[in-house]
Amino acid sequence: MALLNPQTMSRAGLAPAYGAVAASDTIAPVVGSLLFLQVKNGNAAADTVTLVDAGKTPAGSSATNPTVVVPATTGDRMIGPLLSTMADPVTGLITVQHSVTATVTCALVQVPLG
Repeated sequence: MALLNPQTMSRAGLAPAYGAVAASDTIAPVVGSLLFLQVKNGNAAADTVTLVDAGKTPAGSSATNPTVVVPATTGDRMIGPLLSTMADPVTGLITVQHSVTATVTCALVQVPLG
């Protein structure tokens, strides 16, 4: 598990640097910004990205974990915004899981508000 570091978007643009994913990565929400995760898949299998929602429904049931499928070989998906409400109340982190990791890369993009 790795804590992903955000790269800040600016009016001048951003050429994001991509890094290898782990089966489970974490993201620290950033106050005053929106976060987006861009996932690129070079694997022969599709990568199912699961956003672990640590929240509860009003009735106290576990929340549904949203998933995004990044197609095989040349798949590229921008996922988000990743909201602080998805963070685990104990750790304060958002957890992202990948079904495949070989030749899958990602970049965490921070878009400041205002």
